[in-house]
Amino acid sequence: MGGRAKDMATKWTAGDSPVLCLDVSHEGLVASGAENGGFKVWNMQGSAIGHLNLEGDDVTCISFSHTCESIVYASHGEAISALDIRSLKEPIERFHVNEDEINCISINETDSHLAAADDSGSIKIIDLASKQVIRCLQKHSNICSCVTFRPHWPQSLLSCGLDMQVMLWNLQKIRPVWTVNLQDLTQEEEDNQQTAGCQLFNPPLAHFTTVASCGNVFACGAEDGKIRLFRARGTRFEFERQLCGHNLGVSQVHFLNSLSHPYWLISGGNDAKILLWDLSEQILTDDKRPSTSSRQKSKVGCTTKKARGCKGTAHSAKDNNKNKNDYVLPKLSIDHGDKVNWISGVDIKGSKRILIADQSCQISMYNLGDV
Repeated sequence: MGGRAKDMATKWTAGDSPVLCLDVSHEGLVASGAENGGFKVWNMQGSAIGHLNLEGDDVTCISFSHTCESIVYASHGEAISALDIRSLKEPIERFHVNEDEINCISINETDSHLAAADDSGSIKIIDLASKQVIRCLQKHSNICSCVTFRPHWPQSLLSCGLDMQVMLWNLQKIRPVWTVNLQDLTQEEEDNQQTAGCQLFNPPLAHFTTVASCGNVFACGAEDGKIRLFRARGTRFEFERQLCGHNLGVSQVHFLNSLSHPYWLISGGNDAKILLWDLSEQILTDDKRPSTSSRQKSKVGCTTKKARGCKGTAHSAKDNNKNKNDYVLPKLSIDHGDKVNWISGVDIKGSKRILIADQSCQISMYNLGDV
């Protein structure tokens, strides 16, 4: 399905300011953050059921707690507020530990740690039990645009930034355990003629990373219009392939982990396109959830070449090169008509939906139907 599909969307009017970020709880409640401090909670029918203004600073990122459905964290300016959506009178907790504007926050699946990435390139790690900063990760030389914890590895997280670097971190260390420069990777792609359909020559400033539910596969969207896929192999991540479908920078990529398709990826960009990719056939899909013993052996990922939790179909080098050069087409293309600020996906009683925040003061909901 392709073409212009903006009229397919249901619109929720969010107020007077553009919506910048979204998150969806496991119960199907939606939280939105907007310019000038706007924060709202919605039900799936598009009705606002709570709102609060967070001191006038733009709300840049929102993350629901994984263990308490009523708690949500929101970054605004240099601060992070913990909110109880049952009573949105004032924050129940306030963290002011970053020295510059926060771009992204992430909470690990055990709710033990929160990571906050800011314009200085720093990532502050907050222990949510002690409410103290336990790590300051400083390796990005430019704005750190995104940070995300890996499912099944609560001590492991990824970051990316406008220095074109993607980094894998272990909370036990102050230096990244793995780093890739997308500019170097771009040169390798060109040398290997892996550029079919990718004609944009913008620098690969890294905007956003997302991790699949297996914890071993992640994607990164960049300013050069490409989406690059990586997966865990042994002690490091390795480049798998690139996806080309956007003709301007890719601002958002999200594995739709809340849906029943663990390798569905949704992307949105400055070209106002929304693309749905089904990667089940293109990447190794027999990942297993790591056992407790394997997680104890490695808090970052897999420590041996045959580590549990990183199993996959064996491929020769020739096969891998062939797979990387295959040109993958999106399963669905939507001409949204406006630059994308944020994307979230949700599955409510078998109904697959995506929510889009853009430059307008509305939230758009697309029902994916039988896609």
